[in-house]
Amino acid sequence: MRPPTESGTAREAGLLRHHGDAEVRDAGRELTDLAVNVRTGTPPPWLKARIAASLDSLAAYPDGRAARRAVAARHGLADEQVLLTAGAAEAFVLLARALTARQPVVIHPQFTEPEAALRDAGHDVERVLLGAGDAFRLDAAAVPAGADLVVVGNPTNPTSVLHPAETLVRLAREGRTLVVDEAFIDAVPGERESLAPLLASRPGCTPLPGRVVVLRSLTKTWGLAGLRIGYVLSDPATVDRLARHQPLWPVSAPALTAAEACCEPHALAEAEEAARQVARHRGHLLARLGEFAPAGLEVQGPPEAPFILVRHPRAAALREDLRSLGLAVRRGDTFPGLGPQWLRIAVRDEECTDRLAAALRELLGGDAQVPGRPAPGGGG
Repeated sequence: MRPPTESGTAREAGLLRHHGDAEVRDAGRELTDLAVNVRTGTPPPWLKARIAASLDSLAAYPDGRAARRAVAARHGLADEQVLLTAGAAEAFVLLARALTARQPVVIHPQFTEPEAALRDAGHDVERVLLGAGDAFRLDAAAVPAGADLVVVGNPTNPTSVLHPAETLVRLAREGRTLVVDEAFIDAVPGERESLAPLLASRPGCTPLPGRVVVLRSLTKTWGLAGLRIGYVLSDPATVDRLARHQPLWPVSAPALTAAEACCEPHALAEAEEAARQVARHRGHLLARLGEFAPAGLEVQGPPEAPFILVRHPRAAALREDLRSLGLAVRRGDTFPGLGPQWLRIAVRDEECTDRLAAALRELLGGDAQVPGRPAPGGGG
């Protein structure tokens, strides 16, 4: 684990705004999307029907009370501990604007929007960079003791690392706001290692010290990136503070309908089965990628999210070659702490994974299995 460093160059600041959708946008051709971490085949028909039915109420201003109650009940929290947002990305902006921080720290590599939002709000952001040598695992002792705002993803995008809850709890302390981005936790069977249950006030349970904020998204599992719906879980005072920085009616009526629907028992059961299916598909992807270890393709693991981080000495060229074969994967060098040798690959069904493997065989197979030797058709 490398020591904390100051935020990077102006070029890095621009790269913070690069996201997976850029890999498939304006391509001039149809690409198989292995770059964006939204579950394929979503939203499911029943959810589309619920959202469509909500359009009849568009003449009325949105009323988020029912959705807020549904989210609170889903997590065993009080209504006052929930703030509905226009996606988790809005929550990062609210945190950056509403909270005063003398020493904000973002743990990287991770989703870049938290740092971008903090910078835009005028914060001087410090980074803690996790390294491949430690399998991108977090050591709580690496976070500066004086950090009064700490942001970490769990499971982390793009490393696919699921940090133990007990490690994250060690980051909570008086005078500090701990923000845990759990946008992908519903893709983990049983939502293991989530801090959300620790926010509930229960007899015999000691409250976490300091301020703890958990962020959730409905985008990934339910295919709602275009609808923009997520939420914040925290203590009532923090929720109220963030809410004062929202505009009026920040979440649309269709998005509120989706939030309520996705908290119903049948939806939670469907999400759990989807998480188990992701784990099965991820196992197949790992097995197929393992075939290319002799060609220098290294899988970081063990992954726990619906994406896998891989390293290859010619990753930048490999990404372009895959693109020429109709497959889009996510470049890794826009994530602080990673370089041009990294790629992120979304977990898809076995048929899609087998097509990826066939493409990799074309690009890396045969003579390319000798490290350092140019791959046939590999673009350099």
